[in-house]
This record gives sequence, C-alpha cells and structure tokens, in this order.
Amino acid sequence: MHITHIVAAGMGGIRTAGDLVAWMQMTRKMKINEAKQYVADKLGIAVSDLTNEETMRDLREKLDIGVITAVAGSAKGMRAKRHIAELLEININSVDLVASQLAARK
Repeated sequence: MHITHIVAAGMGGIRTAGDLVAWMQMTRKMKINEAKQYVADKLGIAVSDLTNEETMRDLREKLDIGVITAVAGSAKGMRAKRHIAELLEININSVDLVASQLAARK
C-alpha cells in the first residue's frame, strides 16, 4: 500500500520530494498541504520547489537522502532511509529494525 500511495501522490517520488511528503502523510497522518509545508520547511525550500527535479536532485545529493541514479559515495537504500528519518524526525520501521539488529550484534 505504501508504494502505491507514493506513486499515486504524483509528486515524482524520489526524483523530487514525493517520497518525503508521502512519509509525512503516512507516519504523521498529515493532509497533503500540511505534509508539503513540513517537508519544505525541513529542507529549507519553498513548497513550489518540492516538484522541481533539478532543485531536488541537488538538494537530495547534498543532504545524502538518495537519488534515482546512483552517485558514487552517496547514500543508497537503508542508509538513505536513515538520513530521511533523521531529517524528517520520524521513525521508519525498516530503519529501526536494522538498527536494533546491528545493536544486538555488538
């Protein structure tokens, strides 16, 4: 269901900020406009920039929160998700699960 919602939201997913807005809708039960404003504030940009692929590509690389095409040395997968969780101040179950498994190994 989560992937369906992210795709249906139509904000470009990881190409722009659609995934970030969807996280806020799902984890904080925010309405779309409230979620967009929250994400824009956390990123330090205008709401209108959330759908700008060029702006978001640069910002996603700078914040190391994942981009569509791999960039050598940048966060991918779970590391990018961890950065997103920290940036948006949310819990992401898969990130928490991996962290607890790593902590148990120590």
